[in-house]
Amino acid sequence: MSIGSHRLAYDLQGDGPLVVLAHGMGDSRRSYRFVMPALVAAGYRVANLDIRGCGESSTDWPGYSRTDIAGDLVALVKHLGGPAVLVGQSISGGAGTIAAADAPDLIAGVVELAPFTRKQSMDLAGMLSVQPYRAASVQLMLTMLRGNVANWLKYLDTAIPVKPADWASERSRIAATMQDPGHMKVLQAMMKTTPVDAGARLADVASPVLIIQGSADPDWADPRAEGERIIADLPAGLGRLEVIEGAGHYPHAQTPNEVLDLMLPFLAGIFGEPDHA
Repeated sequence: MSIGSHRLAYDLQGDGPLVVLAHGMGDSRRSYRFVMPALVAAGYRVANLDIRGCGESSTDWPGYSRTDIAGDLVALVKHLGGPAVLVGQSISGGAGTIAAADAPDLIAGVVELAPFTRKQSMDLAGMLSVQPYRAASVQLMLTMLRGNVANWLKYLDTAIPVKPADWASERSRIAATMQDPGHMKVLQAMMKTTPVDAGARLADVASPVLIIQGSADPDWADPRAEGERIIADLPAGLGRLEVIEGAGHYPHAQTPNEVLDLMLPFLAGIFGEPDHA
């Protein structure tokens, strides 16, 4: 799909209600390799997107904020014919919030996986007491400053505490992609954005929101507390938080079955039970 002179790459499979998958920074639609087939088999039409600047999408966009990504998500849903449930991880979780606030007629619900959806501040006590949080924070900072692939890979090794069976090949693929200067510059640009724009729109969301955090996510000293803060900023009764024990920042890749066990009832609650393929 083209937006102006820029290209968004995505896969589309299945029939039924529309679910759009959006990954986090420095990643690609391969991130949902375990989730997408199960959603298709469950009776959904699934669009799996390389967000702007990532994967096979073009890398020369003028901006990489959550608001920018949200505009792409809404455009994709319009292109495919909504309504849709958005599934967004990390930066795309915040983008999903903005998309839901901007286009309530198109976005029927949002699943946010390990989302950065609120203004962040450094947890100094956590830096001292929670080693994975300290280690991940250091590697993220070094990646942003240096543009060094080795630092990004060290972050991923912390962010995925229990590795998928195919992690060796996936890690090599990610390393090869991030060696490209264009992809690394996009990652650094995304790291410099803040979730303030998403946090400002939480009160405007009108569709159901499911937040899924991993208890071992090193991006926060206390992932559950971050999820609870997001829920508190949504309209009362709209959001639900679930925490997967032992999962890191990529629960859809590390613990896909647990993620699906939470997502499928949420989707059925919005769309009704789909006709299985």
